[in-house]
Amino acid sequence: MGRRSRDYEETLLERLRDREYAGDYLNAVLAEDCADPTGDFLAGLRLVAKAQGLTITQLAHDAELGRQALYRSLSKQGNPELETLTRVLRELGFRLAVESAA
Repeated sequence: MGRRSRDYEETLLERLRDREYAGDYLNAVLAEDCADPTGDFLAGLRLVAKAQGLTITQLAHDAELGRQALYRSLSKQGNPELETLTRVLRELGFRLAVESAA
């Protein structure tokens, strides 16, 4: 990884420590029209957890989820159940919400 990529990730992680910024970031990822919206959102969740100083192991423990199951759920090919997603979001300081697309 080049220095520019490292600088970008370090800057992003620093910004994601701010809960409001992290929430806006996750919402923006969900709103994007991209090829893999689920994978991108799960990657965003992993970044937010990392910014908060949490490993997947710690997050699984705090959310009372199995470590291996959470690793699979949050992987790029993951497909977490609603309960898993709700628990992870709660541990990161967020909740699910629905809004009109219009």
